[in-house]
Amino acid sequence: MHIKMNGETMMSASDAGSREPTVFTVDTLILYMGNDQKAQAIVAKIVADAVATAAEPFSRAAAAARAGSYAEAAALLHGLRGSVGTLGTQRFVSAALAVELAMAERRDAQLPALLLCVEEEFELALERAHAWLAVHDARHL
Repeated sequence: MHIKMNGETMMSASDAGSREPTVFTVDTLILYMGNDQKAQAIVAKIVADAVATAAEPFSRAAAAARAGSYAEAAALLHGLRGSVGTLGTQRFVSAALAVELAMAERRDAQLPALLLCVEEEFELALERAHAWLAVHDARHL
């Protein structure tokens, strides 16, 4: 089912499951918050805060995973899945979950490749978030 909003055709929640996993998108968040300039400004602050604070816990999580401190790494990744995940970063969320599961199941041989994947998805999500902010954040205009 498709709905029209502000002249644009939007997909309904039932159609969302057929889409490819996203790198970064805050369209739905803006839509749910009112789909106006105020919503965009609030979301811009959320995105700016998230990208400003996410690198440090991600670095700690990657270092902890490489050092075999799986509980610490999993806790940090879980937190990032919650915070960065609100920004429509489905690919990062999936990659982080894969690392968490591999650590929980002690699939040590798979961890290097999984860590590389989650690092790539994290960096890509941050790149897209910064690009979005460059266009939509009034503080940067």
